[in-house]
Amino acid sequence: MSESIRKSLLQFIFSGAYLLRWNDKLRPVEMTEIDKQAHKMLIACVLWHLHCQHSPKTDATALARDIIEGGLSDYFYRIVITDIKPPVFYRIRENADDYAKLTDFVLAHLETCFVPSENPSENSFWQRLCAWQRNPEENTLARRILNASHLFASQWEFSLIRPFNAFDDEMDDIAKSFSESLEPYSDLDGMTALRTPGTALARFANLCGQLRFQIRWTRLPRIPKTAVLGHMFLVAAFSYFFSLSINACQSRCNNNFFSGLFHDLPEVLTRDIISPVKRSVPNMPSIIKKYESDSLERRLFEQLREENCHSLVDLISFYLGIPIGSEFSECYRGQDGVVHSISDFDTLHTYYNSDEYTPKDGILIKVCDWLAAFLETENSIRTGVSSPQLVEARFKLKSLLHDKNVPPCLKLDTLLADFD
Repeated sequence: MSESIRKSLLQFIFSGAYLLRWNDKLRPVEMTEIDKQAHKMLIACVLWHLHCQHSPKTDATALARDIIEGGLSDYFYRIVITDIKPPVFYRIRENADDYAKLTDFVLAHLETCFVPSENPSENSFWQRLCAWQRNPEENTLARRILNASHLFASQWEFSLIRPFNAFDDEMDDIAKSFSESLEPYSDLDGMTALRTPGTALARFANLCGQLRFQIRWTRLPRIPKTAVLGHMFLVAAFSYFFSLSINACQSRCNNNFFSGLFHDLPEVLTRDIISPVKRSVPNMPSIIKKYESDSLERRLFEQLREENCHSLVDLISFYLGIPIGSEFSECYRGQDGVVHSISDFDTLHTYYNSDEYTPKDGILIKVCDWLAAFLETENSIRTGVSSPQLVEARFKLKSLLHDKNVPPCLKLDTLLADFD
């Protein structure tokens, strides 16, 4: 993918914020598809790392790509068939001919978002998406990790709604189905610990899941009301596609996706503090950063280390930019494992855009953070739910995206013109 990103792709990714899950059940909170996808991919990242922590770097990079792109492909498929309930979908999958016809319909719907005016390359994201969806029975490790993560995140949601649906005679069957479906994945590294209450990995999964309860822009009426968890998925997806668009190496693409996915994890400890509040006191940002760091160490990292997950702590720290002081600074990881800061985007893109350096962007992820927030304001205003504060926020975010420090290769001016 070497073209600039299209508005249609970003809006399609965002559309998962409108899709409600478990909407035939009584729910204590609204559950949306992008929240579920974020939780699923956070779990998938952990399972990927635990499996690959002693594997050759090339194998780990290739598996991460398959997991990320497989997860995105399944998400896009899910958006298109959103009106088909899971039991009906699984029945369709049992018949190869019926499933092939459904897949052809889905791919025809998706094609306009991904296929450029000229013929796509043989190794484009679109070609890999088609191959992934047309070979659903491949029992690859990437599919097993994604299936396990999907079931785990869905079961986590189910545990929230079950106490509110005691009158529903489907509850026992659904609970049994989750237990039976997850059992074949017990051999995956970390899966048993994730499912065991009280372990560090189970607490990590719970912390991630709780981010769906934190609604962004709480003082402003909006439709849809995006949560911190869903916002993290938007930033991750946007970061991945922008990385592909500038021909970033695969390790950099993977790191940018996972960094976008993790970037607001500390907010489960501090809540979503809006920018005006952060700027209200001169030292507020540093105070918040210190509190986030202390809380992460106490509530997450200490427990993971106690259960010998040291490398996972290092990985999350890398994605959060802890070794260099910011998640929005360019960096790379040396052969010795030490994380080195890089001065700017151009230096990273020119000299470190290679898998051997394990590079990670800063400004690109920050741009995607702004872009996700811009879409949150844009879609609400377009829907008809607005306020002076929301219009002002949209204007400020658009100004940030037009800033001269934003890398020109991202072609944001062209993209933003489509929103006028």
